[in-house]
Amino acid sequence: MKPGAFVKSHGLGNDYLVVDAASFGIVLTPERVRLLCHRNLRLGSDGILEVDVRESFFLRIWNPDGSEAERSGNGLRIAAKFLAEHGYAKKNEFVIETVAGPVKTEVFRGGPGARVDAVRLEMGRAAVDRSQRSLDAGGTSLDVTLVSVGNPHCVVFGEAMTRERLFELGPKIENHARFPKRINVQLAEPLSRARVRVLIWERGAGHTLASGTSSCAVAAACFDRGLVDQRVTVEMEGGTLDIDVAPDLSLVLKGPVEEVFVGSISEDLRARLERAD
Repeated sequence: MKPGAFVKSHGLGNDYLVVDAASFGIVLTPERVRLLCHRNLRLGSDGILEVDVRESFFLRIWNPDGSEAERSGNGLRIAAKFLAEHGYAKKNEFVIETVAGPVKTEVFRGGPGARVDAVRLEMGRAAVDRSQRSLDAGGTSLDVTLVSVGNPHCVVFGEAMTRERLFELGPKIENHARFPKRINVQLAEPLSRARVRVLIWERGAGHTLASGTSSCAVAAACFDRGLVDQRVTVEMEGGTLDIDVAPDLSLVLKGPVEEVFVGSISEDLRARLERAD
């Protein structure tokens, strides 16, 4: 990638900017990330994926508020497509390192010479906290399952599946005293043994149309409760992801990814970023 170059891609409407840490030419800081992600004044996105390819494929995931995420299923799929499409990964299967550990990835193309349109991720084993099944939020006792899939999630059952309810509960749960490092939130509604509907509130980003780790967390929570079988389709506002849940709660995710555009930072924006801390 050339200095100042970036790619914008999305996974089911969850969009990220992707940059090569070595060639981007601008050191990312929380303030600079907030500026770049601003949807009216700058490039706009749900976060930034900073890929370091100097020794291995290491992915740093920035939320739009300048905080960092341990993992992102959509972000990992987008990063895998970036590495495959822009000459970094020479094979269809490779490993991406994150602060939460390595993730085995496999990219898929529609045919010989076609571009990557789907990615498979081995997301590791979910950890379910069975010691807590309720949470008080603003005087309301919620039916919850707490799950870690490398990052923390609170899956809420039995609530109205509306944006209004999500916007009411999401901030309260994300910033609940029980979670000093904040938490991702999902309203979940099992529709059958193989399908679950989800609304998502992401830590550091707010309402999002789709989330890979949220889908994994919801699938694991539903499987742990005996509500679904091992193959689960998670239905989100942006589309669906397919999750395989093993008996030990190991998770495999597969879903689509699409590149939107390749661009470069303008001199005006570069100057604004350089003035920021």
